Amino acid sequence: MTPQINELETFFAELSREPDFDAPELQAFDAADLLLIERAHETLNSQTAVPSLAEATVILGDRHGALTLGAIKALGASAVRVHQDPLLSERALDANAARLDLASHYEKHELGESLLSGARLVLLQLPKSLAELEEISFNIARYADTDVTVLAGGRDKHMSRGMNETLAKYFAEVSAGRGWRKARVLTVRRPKDTEALGDPTFPTHAGDRDVPFQLYAFGATFGGATLDHGSRLLLSTLRSQPPATTPAKVVDIGCGNGVLAVAAALTFADARVIASDQSAAAVASTRLTAEAAGVADRVEVQRADASEAVPEGWADLVLLNPPFHTGSTVHAGVGQRLIRSTAAALAHGGELRLVYNSHLPYRALIEREIGPSRQIARDRTFTVLAATKR
Repeated sequence: MTPQINELETFFAELSREPDFDAPELQAFDAADLLLIERAHETLNSQTAVPSLAEATVILGDRHGALTLGAIKALGASAVRVHQDPLLSERALDANAARLDLASHYEKHELGESLLSGARLVLLQLPKSLAELEEISFNIARYADTDVTVLAGGRDKHMSRGMNETLAKYFAEVSAGRGWRKARVLTVRRPKDTEALGDPTFPTHAGDRDVPFQLYAFGATFGGATLDHGSRLLLSTLRSQPPATTPAKVVDIGCGNGVLAVAAALTFADARVIASDQSAAAVASTRLTAEAAGVADRVEVQRADASEAVPEGWADLVLLNPPFHTGSTVHAGVGQRLIRSTAAALAHGGELRLVYNSHLPYRALIEREIGPSRQIARDRTFTVLAATKR
């Protein structure tokens, strides 16, 4: 490692995760961020150096700004193009950049041609999902410069052979570098030509025996175009044990592919539904699912953090299948934060219906933040609770 690593680590230590979920044991960067910037520095000083860095650098998967601001600080990049699927990642980058007076050096784009056209250097924090990596890989190969160098990094414990294989579907050259601090970078070059790439594979869609509509999903949508087990259990209770009063206003927080929001719109035929998710891919997926089911006129889809898109006291029913992770970090506080947010969205007498892994200690929190609860379903893995807002 060069002396630059020490300087970069000092710089990264100034970054904050806020407003993303934070805890004393979490930080705004990891060894993969450091290693990616180090490998990019080596690439730019090699015989295959990428020219016109200011106009040709793209960042994908930056969680809290370390990659983007590291490229600006250590590589001299400007006019960096950035795509972050989670809204809280965008906000963390913006907050860190504003504090460091670097906000004018990057611009945000959706995943696609405007992000990647002419890109010569792409820095990628590898996603957990192979589907997300596949959609990213296709877009890079389709739109970036033919001489693009992709540096894809991650922690060893989160990397798999499947990532190499996914990248190799779209690029002729994929090689793994040496590990450092339990992190590693894959160097990817020579995108396949348009004919070899074929047609885009996203969004995907699929049916399920328990819902009368197709589910749509882009690559970064949690769970893809499937009905996950927890949501399946929660949906069964809407049929077998519906709320005492038919809800007129329903909210689905963390809507994913839209299955809960759309099922609620079909179950409660006169209800208005707000579906929200901080994932750009999830929001796009839910809109397609709602359109396919014929309820897009009653399902309002918002990219938002927790319940911020819902007027205070608006909802008669809130549906919640909370995540227990933020990125690759597993932490019970992520779900707890979402549970707390439902209190503001619910009307007095409104109901929170929540499904969660049975071992998680959510019930006391729910009764403290929302009101009295009752268990309405349970299996070997999941519990469904209904809580009434005081």
